[in-house]
Amino acid sequence: MKIQSARDLESARREGLIKIQPGRPRIGVGTSSCGIAVGGMALYERMKKIIQDEYPDISLVKTGCIGFCKEEPIVSVSIPGKSLVLLHKVQPDDAERIISLAMEGRVPQELALCKIQDWDHITGSLVHGGGFDGIKDYDEIPFFANQKKIILRNCGLINPEDIMEYIGTGGYFPAFKAITGMEPEAVIEEVKRSGLRGRGGAGFPAGIKWEITKKASGEEKYIVCNADEGDPGAYMNRNEMESDPHMLLEGMLIGAYAMGVHEGLIYIRAEYPLAIERLITALDQARSLGLLGKNILNSGFDFDIQIATGAGAFVCGESTALAASIEGKTGRPRIRPPRLTEKGVFGRPTDLNNVETWCNVPVIIAKGASWFSSVGAKGNTGTKVFSLVGKVDNVGMVEVPLGTSLNTIIFDIGNGGAQGRRVKAVQTGGPSGGCIPVRLFDTPVDYESLNKVGTMMGSGGLVVMDEDTNMADIARYFISFASGESCGKCVPCREGLKHMLLILNRLIAGKGTVKDLNLLKELSETVQKTSLCGLGQTAPNPVLTTMQYFKEEYDELLEA
Repeated sequence: MKIQSARDLESARREGLIKIQPGRPRIGVGTSSCGIAVGGMALYERMKKIIQDEYPDISLVKTGCIGFCKEEPIVSVSIPGKSLVLLHKVQPDDAERIISLAMEGRVPQELALCKIQDWDHITGSLVHGGGFDGIKDYDEIPFFANQKKIILRNCGLINPEDIMEYIGTGGYFPAFKAITGMEPEAVIEEVKRSGLRGRGGAGFPAGIKWEITKKASGEEKYIVCNADEGDPGAYMNRNEMESDPHMLLEGMLIGAYAMGVHEGLIYIRAEYPLAIERLITALDQARSLGLLGKNILNSGFDFDIQIATGAGAFVCGESTALAASIEGKTGRPRIRPPRLTEKGVFGRPTDLNNVETWCNVPVIIAKGASWFSSVGAKGNTGTKVFSLVGKVDNVGMVEVPLGTSLNTIIFDIGNGGAQGRRVKAVQTGGPSGGCIPVRLFDTPVDYESLNKVGTMMGSGGLVVMDEDTNMADIARYFISFASGESCGKCVPCREGLKHMLLILNRLIAGKGTVKDLNLLKELSETVQKTSLCGLGQTAPNPVLTTMQYFKEEYDELLEA
């Protein structure tokens, strides 16, 4: 089957809807990395055997992660005409009871987390039904109630290994709208008007970058997805690719059409085997339906995507180092200009955006720039996905409108410190970010506000620290990480971080002096100002912010 017309796409949508709502009980088992880590795949295999042997009328599928990683393994149970129910912390021993109750139109109440009566997939919507009065609604769960899901709209609810389920929720309809009904310039203008900023950390307007790439000289160009997610504690992109890979492919397809590009690359770290596996499956499925390859949607437009794997070097998240790695060279940054949009991969003009940036594109085309820009804050439109980790009660994937306060994320969604401990600080932006004390948690999470308090958005990691955390030790950890990941090309980063680490080791050993503290601050500022690339320029942030906000902890380390 090839999708070449609106009729073909609508036929595929109906097929996908039948798979999602098959008219018989359907059970979905969360099998993203977080679910698998706590037994999700063993649970799936157990259910599969029981269903094959005893209950062939039940539909069983793998799903991704709905975000509440703390509660995995999560199982969704959909019974025709009734609310979809999410079960949490399900074990293989629960499998037979869940299946037998589903056949009776019931669920195990003691395992129920919440129910979903209807769901807005943004590009489409589904009504599940009512019933199960004793189970809380999705919106009554604080972890979910304060979120707005745009990127994560399908995650945990559809089978990421089945393109038809993605189409069933309205997937690839935005691509059809763009490629068959809009001029490339109109697509770029819509992205510009939406205010979408790059979600990789720098926050550069995506539409402007697209426009620059389109106007760059040269017939052969690339678009690249940066999936080299390397921050400790960050796993947003991994989850997005594992749970909804077609969202990424569709965003890249629309972008390629807008920029007149025929070759795309996804640069992903080899340590993400499940994401790679599901991307390969998604690419094969998209090609088989004619959504990638030659003459896409009978429009005359050709485009395909290949996967390039990286060895996991943190510095390869930097654009020019990433391009060098794709070319088979050592991943080291180079001086800019020229920027990638002028001279990128193999010397061709290249547009580089991260996973989440691409994933926003189908929504912008489907709902329009005005709808998208109504979410978030002025100059910071849309949502942002964060991985909420560390000493926080509700660990998981969180998606909130930009401009949401840290208080809302950490206390309302995250439920504060783990095991009731007092929260002390949070680090945003991974090794490149700073540590923010709890007294500043009214800070809105947007690009400019975070910069004002000495940190950054980064790709979206939020590491929470509690009252037992030594902030100088946290700074040492991140400097040790950054020093080890430095490519060594420039002296300020290579030598400066090494000496910063030596001073921190001396301080934490109780052998430091006031002179060491002064030197640490001076060295941090020098490395920040003189390093070649973003790794060195931002690596001192954990030191500078902990010295600013937790100076007393450094003073306590000084030699008597």
